[in-house]
Amino acid sequence: MSGLPLQVGPEPLDDDLVERVRHRLVAEALPADEATIAGLVRASGAVLDQARLGRVTRQLQDELHGLGPLDPLLGDPQVTDILVNGPDAVWVDRGSGLQRVAVRFRDEAAVRQLAVRLAARAGRRLDDAVPFVDARLPGGHRLHAVIPPLAVRGTTISLRIPARRRFSLADLVRAGSLDEAGAAWLAAIVRARLAFLVSGGTGSGKTSVLGALLGLVPPQERIVIVEDTCELAPHHPHVVSLESRPANVEGSGAVGLQALVRQALRMRPDRLVVGEVRGAEIVEMLAGFNTGHEGSCGTIHANAAAAVPERVVALALAAGMPREGVVAQLATGLEAVVHLARRADGRREVREVAILSGDAARGVVVLPALVSRGGRLEAGPGHAALRDRLGGAT
Repeated sequence: MSGLPLQVGPEPLDDDLVERVRHRLVAEALPADEATIAGLVRASGAVLDQARLGRVTRQLQDELHGLGPLDPLLGDPQVTDILVNGPDAVWVDRGSGLQRVAVRFRDEAAVRQLAVRLAARAGRRLDDAVPFVDARLPGGHRLHAVIPPLAVRGTTISLRIPARRRFSLADLVRAGSLDEAGAAWLAAIVRARLAFLVSGGTGSGKTSVLGALLGLVPPQERIVIVEDTCELAPHHPHVVSLESRPANVEGSGAVGLQALVRQALRMRPDRLVVGEVRGAEIVEMLAGFNTGHEGSCGTIHANAAAAVPERVVALALAAGMPREGVVAQLATGLEAVVHLARRADGRREVREVAILSGDAARGVVVLPALVSRGGRLEAGPGHAALRDRLGGAT
């Protein structure tokens, strides 16, 4: 092995030393454990005290197996998202909006190296031929990364951190997402087995609210959840989770949400749940809404409850379903929408609960039944209709 610079005492770590040891570990597929790293350092002629050797070991292990400079952020229980826009531009969301943090990468190459390694850990490829990746890491973190030239200013990494705890409806009340009266109405929607969608923008808390509501499903009922990336983990004794599978490097073997929803409908679900409706799976989900699978639910991206029907129609049209058929199934199948949004201070709240009615001839009408005013859900134009629909569940 070529000679490495001698290091003694408490001086800063030599970047060249670390880089050369890193190169040997990667090139020879060696384990990045303390004994191997210590052996490589000794073989180079360098001399490090135990503290400095420990620092070299931790740095290399973080870079080769962990998240490198991002690892400390994972120790913060409030962090839900980590966004890397470049070597010196790292942002996090702790539940109150994005904040820039003092985390730095060595250079652009280090950011790209981390993105490529994380993609490989998820069994995916990230290179010039496949310059972006969307995948779930083994620990449950959701990864999205884009490399140049698509990412004009350098490699970008987005990490969605899975919830470290399962939220109950009471937890959401304590967090200020809704008041106790609003929580009682949502619980009644679950008890009455209404088919509903939780809508909102990215990071509005849709998954947390849906998970909390699923925790209210009676224990004797079977919940079958279909997701692109497993995030829902309701506190319930009978949950079956199905996760889509991307194509392999040869471009085959993909299993999408539409196929999984079709399978889920054959698994005797009492509640069919689609973690995020965003494609052709809406066709199968609408069929489930209209074939006796009461209480089925999911989440969908939308800017308001009133925008949900057209969002559903657009997805179904793109999947080849005629508009008349979409509207007819939507009018008879989907009964309620729980819409979420962020407040000005970044906190998430249940902004509105709406009911849907109509038919193929008249179209779908969305009536706000509960509307947030000053942090409280108050009666809207559709309040009486919601009460009638819930019957004895209120």
